[in-house]
Amino acid sequence: MRRCLLAACMATAALVPTARGGEPVDRAEEEPEPLKTNWSLGDGVPMPTMGGMQFWGDELFFHGWRIQRNVLTGHCRLLDGNNLRHTWGTYEHCRTKLEEIKKDQNLAPMQGKAVIVLHGLADTRLSMALLCKHLERKGGYTVFNVAYPSTRQSIRDHARALAKIIRSLDGIEEISFVGHSMGNIVIRHYLADQTDAATGRRPDPRIRRFVMLGPPNHGSSLAVRFGDEELFTTVLGKPGEELGRQWTWLECDLAVPQCEFGIIAGGLRNDQGFNPLIPGDDDGVVAVATTRLPGASDFVMVPVLHPLLPADSRVMDYALSFLQNGYFISADERQPVGEKDEG
Repeated sequence: MRRCLLAACMATAALVPTARGGEPVDRAEEEPEPLKTNWSLGDGVPMPTMGGMQFWGDELFFHGWRIQRNVLTGHCRLLDGNNLRHTWGTYEHCRTKLEEIKKDQNLAPMQGKAVIVLHGLADTRLSMALLCKHLERKGGYTVFNVAYPSTRQSIRDHARALAKIIRSLDGIEEISFVGHSMGNIVIRHYLADQTDAATGRRPDPRIRRFVMLGPPNHGSSLAVRFGDEELFTTVLGKPGEELGRQWTWLECDLAVPQCEFGIIAGGLRNDQGFNPLIPGDDDGVVAVATTRLPGASDFVMVPVLHPLLPADSRVMDYALSFLQNGYFISADERQPVGEKDEG
């Protein structure tokens, strides 16, 4: 019965990140040892990928183009907006190919306001697709829906990859974030990595606002409860371990955002929530109390299960409202919701 409950909890989706802190983050960009070969077979000919979403992470965006790195081999691939691969090999080779494509297709430089979107643990960027379309169509934002191997690397590794993405956004004038579950913890780690009071180092000055969907801002009680289970550690990898029993160390490496940020939590507005294994109200995976973080500009609760938060129409409206105004307001409301819990 215990094992069945564990499987059900993990299938509920995006469990949150964990931690394993300790040593300070090296501010210099660290490149993994890449595979030294560039493949000429099919080079320049768009080809479908073979999947493997938990083994590839984005490191550069240019409009719909992306350069990804494989977490196992270190080699890279260049994808277009339709997820077709145009070349693969070293990072430098993919950059060179992208520059050729820019020139050949006369692609305009990037500009305007962008939103970086990060999915949760054991999830994929597909879970954020509806939200991304909503932000693009209703808000006019350029949206970068980030893929990252959430179960295969530590939170610190994911934060370093996010830093590379942000550095690649030449021409973009304003950057905001929307994170789901563990994606929020990756962003908070990135913000901490970029902050050093002693030297005056600060995060990218283009950063504007940050919307958190179901964030495990104080760790995960489920990760603590099932941390000894072999199935748990096998499926969720290092981040699953970090999230629970190593949270104390990870939390030291997280920043409270200095930009405006708002929190959207799932819950039933009672003391039971969706999941009897979680104390208090919850969204089935994350406790409402765990989502809260001092300094938030606004907070709203919706009766939605954790994995469904990014695709819920109310959540999408609230996220767009906060990005535009700095507070939550739904499509049929005229006043900000403040601390209101929507039932």
